[in-house]
Amino acid sequence: MKNYGLAICLGLLLNMAAQSLIGQTTVIERKSNTSTTCSIPLAGNCWVEQTSVDTTEFIASSGLSGWKNPATKLNIYFSCPKGANLEVALRIKVPFGKSSLKYLLNGTSKNITISNPDFTILALGSFTFKDGGYQKLTIQGLTKTGSIFGEISDVVVSGNLEGIHYVKDDFYWGRRGPSVHLSYAMPPQEEAIWFYNEVTVPKSNDVIGSYFMAAGFAEGYFGIQVNSASERRILFSVWSPFKTDNPHDIPEDQKIKLLKRGPSVYAGNFGDEGSGGQSYLRFNWKAGNTYRFLLQGVPSDNNSTDFTAYFFAPEINKWQLIASFNRPRTSTTLKRLHSFLENFIPENGNQSRSAIYSNQWICTRNGAWLPLTKAKFTADATARKGARIDYIGGKAKGGFYLKNCGFFNSGISIDSWIESSEIGKAPEIDFMALP
Repeated sequence: MKNYGLAICLGLLLNMAAQSLIGQTTVIERKSNTSTTCSIPLAGNCWVEQTSVDTTEFIASSGLSGWKNPATKLNIYFSCPKGANLEVALRIKVPFGKSSLKYLLNGTSKNITISNPDFTILALGSFTFKDGGYQKLTIQGLTKTGSIFGEISDVVVSGNLEGIHYVKDDFYWGRRGPSVHLSYAMPPQEEAIWFYNEVTVPKSNDVIGSYFMAAGFAEGYFGIQVNSASERRILFSVWSPFKTDNPHDIPEDQKIKLLKRGPSVYAGNFGDEGSGGQSYLRFNWKAGNTYRFLLQGVPSDNNSTDFTAYFFAPEINKWQLIASFNRPRTSTTLKRLHSFLENFIPENGNQSRSAIYSNQWICTRNGAWLPLTKAKFTADATARKGARIDYIGGKAKGGFYLKNCGFFNSGISIDSWIESSEIGKAPEIDFMALP
């Protein structure tokens, strides 16, 4: 979610050109201001599939740079309704020389030859998409006489555009993909002092850049991340009541104060998406294992609240303290309990990931454990405006699941309620023995 410390290179193939082709493909010119034509910018909808670490291709805001390697594939995604009849073209150019390319779309593969030094609309053909949902247009360079295969800015689609989905703007967020959430229904008139949740990431779903947030609350969040190929974290953060993206701007009397932290846990500040106190434990958690999360929120002195996070890994078989923070100007128990799934690396927004969130419970002031069996499925602005529709959530064994990214063809209505069909066993926790 926040503070990943990961540099992200994004962008996409912008501005390119072309002309001649092999077979019966022809060059067509279309006015981009007609209501039946749209331009799908590569900057938000294309991923570069590279087979060598020595390749120079990468996506930037101005387009694809250094397209030299014939092993590189460009994968461009858009969604359309079942049975859609569409004409598909490229806005492309070859600044120097002549290039031969190959494309694959809807089961059709053709070679095209291009030598236009200026941007041209190059027709790929007319397609009937029998299967609705996400389509993938793959382009690969074959031969070239110039230094690069060419430049491509957009895929131009003509026809009935109703039901067409693609990323039109906000390319950074569009490439990250839709974030999805579960907001748990709380028992009325009950105050939660503790929140318990379990998370299982299925094997092969631990994609780099994923944050499987287990125990979210009104003032912060607590979950597990895949930060890189060699690092994973248990992350717990609490926002300051002072609204800023720069932690250095927070007045002293509104700063989050660290009360304690567990062994090997880092604690400091975070910014960029609000600011506050952050803690994390580097821990090599495994996909396929189930991890347990325990969060406490209790009012403290001087109109403040203490929030404390504990993590249980089956590999260690005991509760570990992550950290305890004091939040000033706040006197509350745990509110707005939720979980979410997000991708924070735009280059990996073309890869699916999922998680099972199960056995949710709260513990009240009088020590009673109460199950949370109903959750509202929500999603971020990228999903709500239809830029990306590769998201889903639903019932899973003992709870719920979330899945996003990867351009899969499933969906759920945002703001739908999901009710778990099972109630698990209440946690057995010796609070006095917690570190």
